[in-house]
Amino acid sequence: MTLNALGYPGSELSVSIVGDRSMRRINREYLGKDRPTNVISFAMSEGEFGELNPDILGDVVISADTTLREAEAGGMEFFTRLVFLLLHGILHLTGYDHERSGESEARRMEKKELELFGMLQEEELV
Repeated sequence: MTLNALGYPGSELSVSIVGDRSMRRINREYLGKDRPTNVISFAMSEGEFGELNPDILGDVVISADTTLREAEAGGMEFFTRLVFLLLHGILHLTGYDHERSGESEARRMEKKELELFGMLQEEELV
């Protein structure tokens, strides 16, 4: 449903849920940041062979430990926070970028996250 709503109906992605220790290692090795984080996306369209299979969007890696801490701090259910992080990761794979593109892109991305989450709620998936 989410990929359809974003215009990627035939696309695929992988999702991995890991602990903080693994997330810290991934963050350090691939992004040069020696700390865990909540979600990291690896777009297959980036890099040397990105054009080989445009239907494979990439990988989303989520830290369950960080997700739990953030859910508790925000007074929300673990699953709700997990869904938001998954949506965030998927948006990165489909070209949204709040980190390098400035404040307006961050607002655009947040608006899309809320829209997609609302769609999932309407379908009673969250």
